[in-house]
Amino acid sequence: MPTQIRHPVRATVRTVIAVVVSLASLLPYVAAQADVDAVPAVAQVLVVAAAITRIMAIPGVNEWLTSIGLGATPRT
Repeated sequence: MPTQIRHPVRATVRTVIAVVVSLASLLPYVAAQADVDAVPAVAQVLVVAAAITRIMAIPGVNEWLTSIGLGATPRT
């Protein structure tokens, strides 16, 4: 059974972190202009979220996430 199913809250928190950091990357654009074109903004959020999700899958990063209770597997 995938860990996302066994630990849905942890998977949700990890996704929220990825999306929040991704959205934060848009702040310079939002500050520079009030009218942000939706297509590049959505594309940027998706690319950054994918990159963060991939980084969180690196074994060393996952070990650190596990140490704070957000790893892909429970602490042992």
